[in-house]
Amino acid sequence: QVQLVESGGGLVQPGGSLRLSCAASGFSFSIYAMSWFRQAPGKERELVAAITSGVGLTNYADSVKGRFTISRDNAKNTVDLQMNSLKPEDTAMYYCQAAHFRTYWGQGTQVTVSS
Repeated sequence: QVQLVESGGGLVQPGGSLRLSCAASGFSFSIYAMSWFRQAPGKERELVAAITSGVGLTNYADSVKGRFTISRDNAKNTVDLQMNSLKPEDTAMYYCQAAHFRTYWGQGTQVTVSS
């Protein structure tokens, strides 16, 4: 059974940091590209960051470049998103996605940036 389980979300003040983690199981994690998406209320889901299989090339949305870092650990079947210098506009539900032969999604973890 395929599972993607996100954790690490919460309430943080502007300028703060959070580290999201996604634990994967039930598929060949190392060959899948992994991504983090987010969706704010009333908005479409958008790509935040992605990391390829193999050499682990990364890609970021312009809005998070220089603040967020995606990483993966193929031994632990996890993908993390380190988020620094958080802004209120980063508030959203954050989702983990795995993509290769098929696409899988997690249930999401809420991130709220507010003073």
